[in-house]
Amino acid sequence: MIPLALLWGGAALFMVVVMTAAWIVQRRTGQGGWADAFWSLGLGAAGVGVALFPVAAEPPSPRQWLAAVLIGLWGLRLGLHIAARAAHDTEDARYARLRHEWGAHFQGRMFGFLMLQAGAAAFLALSVLLAARQPTPGLTIQDALAAIVFISALIGEAVADRQLAAFKADPANRGRICDTGLWAWSRHPNYFFEFLGWCAWPIFAIDFTGGWVWGWLALSGPAYIYWLLTQVSGVPLLEAHMKRSRPDAFAAYAARTSVFFPRPPRP
Repeated sequence: MIPLALLWGGAALFMVVVMTAAWIVQRRTGQGGWADAFWSLGLGAAGVGVALFPVAAEPPSPRQWLAAVLIGLWGLRLGLHIAARAAHDTEDARYARLRHEWGAHFQGRMFGFLMLQAGAAAFLALSVLLAARQPTPGLTIQDALAAIVFISALIGEAVADRQLAAFKADPANRGRICDTGLWAWSRHPNYFFEFLGWCAWPIFAIDFTGGWVWGWLALSGPAYIYWLLTQVSGVPLLEAHMKRSRPDAFAAYAARTSVFFPRPPRP
């Protein structure tokens, strides 16, 4: 396990470098949203690294290759989506609010905030590492189930992002809250599918025969991302912004729509 621990440490250092670069870019552009693009692309690259980097003489297993492809696809899709938004849209409301609240201290606090994001990425990379290095030979039905969960989440998040982008692009929707498609079932379907995708890694990692006890640690990934999205940097900040900017519309939307887990909208 020591070589894997060193590999995980290397991924953590890599994310520190990535998020330092993100801080420099957001400082020069005045667009805090670039940080999320760097984080997604960086974590995707770190995930590929912890899945495939050689720590023994054997070539990568099929499970390592599968984990690398899945986390790489996740990082590319989410990172490029956020990068396109950062390049063409106004600053993300979360970062704009922090810029206003922190004032002259924004850049110093932003650097510390991005270092915390680097730590979060390293923590999540642990689940990918444990999933990829699960030593059961070959691929099993459990691996197939994990891949189905992950791909379903990837598609769901992409659909939610496209629906929101199409809604915002229609001038008739200016000042309104997106409440169509998946957004009628959850106020944050993109975050729900993000959480669902991280649930796939414990399915890969856990060996119910007891041969790979480390796999149970992969449960930390979905638990952490759920806490992060619902209690820290996702839902609370966005909903606070909507309450300030569109209080009546948001109150009506919240009354009929689940906050996170999808369900049919109330009448």
